[in-house]
Amino acid sequence: MTPTKKIVLVTTAQAGAPIVANRFIGFDGKQAKAAAPVLGVSPRDAEAGDTMAVECIGIALVEAGGAVAAGAKVAADANGCAVAGETQAAGYAVTAAAAAGDVIAVLLKG
Repeated sequence: MTPTKKIVLVTTAQAGAPIVANRFIGFDGKQAKAAAPVLGVSPRDAEAGDTMAVECIGIALVEAGGAVAAGAKVAADANGCAVAGETQAAGYAVTAAAAAGDVIAVLLKG
């Protein structure tokens, strides 16, 4: 099944560094890092200085950094990908990932 997204709230931010689509974004406008708070998800690539959309509330599509079970709390890894984790959890995996690189649906906490 292909995951779908259902976004409720989108904001804009200035990219503080190159951004890869479908990864978590931190409050500094860069890809979120492990154990750091998450603002939302980037739906598209962006270059440093670009104004970018950030999906903050709803079900977003996020690239997984490894295997993730549906229903697991997810947080950012060092590259802004979704991994199972409690520290600074951004939300819950709606769909599962078998391996890094899979794109999963994540219910963002907002």
